Amino acid sequence: MLINCVVYQEGRKLADIPVEEIASTLRRPGTFVWVALRDATAEELAQMQREFDLHELAVEDALKGHQRPKLEEFGPTLFAVMQLIEAEPAGWQVGEVAVFVGPNFVLSVRNRSTQHFLGVRERCEREPELLRHGAGFVFYALMDAVVDRYFPLVDTLETELEAIESQIFEPGTARTNIERLYALKRRATLLRHAVAPLLEVADKLHGGRVPPVCTGVQDYFRDVQDHLIRIQSGIDKVRDTISTAIQVNVSMVAIDQGETTKRLAAWAAVFAVCTALVGVWGMNFEHMPELKWRYGYAMALGAIATAAALMYWRFRRAGWL
Repeated sequence: MLINCVVYQEGRKLADIPVEEIASTLRRPGTFVWVALRDATAEELAQMQREFDLHELAVEDALKGHQRPKLEEFGPTLFAVMQLIEAEPAGWQVGEVAVFVGPNFVLSVRNRSTQHFLGVRERCEREPELLRHGAGFVFYALMDAVVDRYFPLVDTLETELEAIESQIFEPGTARTNIERLYALKRRATLLRHAVAPLLEVADKLHGGRVPPVCTGVQDYFRDVQDHLIRIQSGIDKVRDTISTAIQVNVSMVAIDQGETTKRLAAWAAVFAVCTALVGVWGMNFEHMPELKWRYGYAMALGAIATAAALMYWRFRRAGWL
């Protein structure tokens, strides 16, 4: 689906144009075209391939989707893939945006995501002195928008982790906490898989041999890299805290099991003493004087009760019961 197709000159919007006029517009000096697609079909991408002379391998990746964040060069054209992560009630959903950047054009193809980039276009059009840098600045603005949307996800992870930590020492919550922590760790790993490769992309765009289309905007990409470093640091901190919290929960489970084991052992010892006494008086030897005592039965029960009470008192005092 075509979102918009706009031509710019000297940092200012000239007009919306139909797709069929892209090729002729690109031949005009000092202009560049910015096209946005959403969930593009094979026919739409084939048309864009003809208009912008895109490499077939890059077009194939944009069509199939499910790509790892990356940056590739095909002659004068850059092809970048960035992941879009949306926090939904049913879980985090992962989409992506593929961006083709040429000397005088930008083509963004958004797949499996409801996040739009209208705010990015409005921001660029409000800053014509920066938009004058052309396609390279638009590429930066798109990447900056994607990266900025990762910050609230890190905040969400930290908030949920704090909520779980506050319940760690509540009795009976260990299993639930471990399940929530593992789910949280999966989301943190998902976000890390989106951020870590993008750090490599940003590094290529401001240091060393910078692609010609990004010449003049290297400082902006360095700012994006700084944001990515902060995000990755936050993710690593969350992951480390999750690992520690899981260990604490496992330790709490072990402690609870140990307490239960001590209680069972204490009661087993109490009944073992009773069983031993009953076993002695239950042997029925002929010369057992207790068998002929009038109050032998009552005395036996009293001895058993006294021994059991003594054992209970000792275990209670030791904290086992």
